[in-house]
Amino acid sequence: MNSIPSLDIRRFDSDRDTFVQELGSAFQEIGFCSVSGHGISRNLIQEAYKAVEQFFALPLESKLRYQLKGKAGARGYTPFEIETAKGHKYADLKEFYHVGREIPRDSKYAEIMPANLWPEEISEFREKIYALYESLDHLGNRILSGLALFLDLPGDFFENKVDSGNSLLRLLHYPAIVQDNVPNMRAAAHEDINLITLLVGAEEEGLEVLAKDQTWVPVSTNQDEIVVNMADMLQRLTNNVYISTSHRVVNPTGDKARKSRYSMPFFLQPNPDMCLDPLDCCITEENPCHYSGTLTSFEFLMQRLRDIKMV
Repeated sequence: MNSIPSLDIRRFDSDRDTFVQELGSAFQEIGFCSVSGHGISRNLIQEAYKAVEQFFALPLESKLRYQLKGKAGARGYTPFEIETAKGHKYADLKEFYHVGREIPRDSKYAEIMPANLWPEEISEFREKIYALYESLDHLGNRILSGLALFLDLPGDFFENKVDSGNSLLRLLHYPAIVQDNVPNMRAAAHEDINLITLLVGAEEEGLEVLAKDQTWVPVSTNQDEIVVNMADMLQRLTNNVYISTSHRVVNPTGDKARKSRYSMPFFLQPNPDMCLDPLDCCITEENPCHYSGTLTSFEFLMQRLRDIKMV
């Protein structure tokens, strides 16, 4: 594998059958693709990045005002070197900020989906970041529709399963690395927890995907593409028909190591009470069920948060 497939999502309307086949095949074979033609304006993305950079430039004591204690980083700020990839000894070289879905505070999900925290120091933070959240949520739902069709499910199969999903927009800052030969990595090898991830900012160097031959393949895109990858919840739900692929963000060398890196992954998650038992259509004689026991998406999430030392 030299690169990941690039797909124009406008073909979902103009050439649906072919697009669905290419999308499903990408997630069967590689677990990654890049998407163009998504309609999210470059201006919105740039304005969101500006707000992100302004937040992470704040003094630490200001950022810590937005750390929500006891909530496993569900919303707000998580400081540097806290999250540790499953199975790894050293914490990742990153700090981040989580923005989630705005739901009524009398919702049945309110206890496990906290209200967002909005930095008072940055005037346009809420407007720009939540506009990007909603745009990525819409794009993610279109991609899920294509993935459902590939499995011969109705195109709206996921609609009522993600409409109150605990999806997160993660605003990521990898600070400059000022010491050579550190054992930590910006993001050690891992698979994502959720259904699918949409990554804004993959034109920056550093992201690598583990190919089937166990080699690491650098991923870079042009600035108008969004990288989409399969995650563990959907791998489980589809009984490994779709594969969740390991990926990492490696440390740069030389002068590039002395510069910050920013990215914005959107982790699309189902409603907290969605059952993740493998779908009947994905269990066959050739592909028997690989999972036992029943798990909701919230139970799965909490298991994984313990694995990465967020709980």
